[in-house]
Amino acid sequence: MKMLDLFSGVGGISLAADWAGIETVSFCEIDPFNQKVLKKHWPKVPIFSDIRTLTKQSLEERGVDVGTIDIVGGGFPCQPYSIAGKRRGTEDDRDLWPEMFRIIEEVRPTWVVGENVANFVNMELDRTLFDLESIGYKTRTFVLPACAVGAFHQRKRTFIIANSNSELWKSLTIFPGICKESERKKPQEWEQFFFINHGSNEIEFREEDQSLLCRDDDGFPEELDASRLKSLGNAVVPQQIYPFFTGIKKISSF
Repeated sequence: MKMLDLFSGVGGISLAADWAGIETVSFCEIDPFNQKVLKKHWPKVPIFSDIRTLTKQSLEERGVDVGTIDIVGGGFPCQPYSIAGKRRGTEDDRDLWPEMFRIIEEVRPTWVVGENVANFVNMELDRTLFDLESIGYKTRTFVLPACAVGAFHQRKRTFIIANSNSELWKSLTIFPGICKESERKKPQEWEQFFFINHGSNEIEFREEDQSLLCRDDDGFPEELDASRLKSLGNAVVPQQIYPFFTGIKKISSF
């Protein structure tokens, strides 16, 4: 399976997709620091800077076979909906869901995976689900805290999963006691939750957001740590979204 990753940040969503065996074919990320991180870890994957100018044609011009894209994923900007922000919603010029929706309409993937802050369910969830359902997608919404997958912080996030095949959609389930489904939908049972292990390397969370390196002592500029902390603060916890990708992969193999 292949994915187009929008608002990619430092690649948290694509890292989780990689773990599930899903290939990212293109990124769209405007921040220069984040672009450097993406280039380091995915050197062969094209990066587009501005979602407002990203189109099906521009993807194809960079060698992306749009017809093979199964998933459009993205953590569209949360500032318009975050409790920490002014919560201006659609009045905020950082409200870029309409651009993501435009690309979904152009690409027409089988799956859509969206991520946002927990407060999104109280502000713009209905609009987002209405948009997706208006072009034939079936949608479900889940709120999952990072602590449910082993993190030391709560970090609740809203995940929107949409599928264009209603028969496949009936098979989607999530983990009991972990995800709270939107009140718009009936609760579904999930298969047993499992933590992520790859070979001998267990994935762990650190309590501190600071690297083990003493960056200032090693000659790194303060701006680097500022950029790093900003990017980490905006990043998707890969373990938090990984279960959705494994579910998508299993359902798509039926």
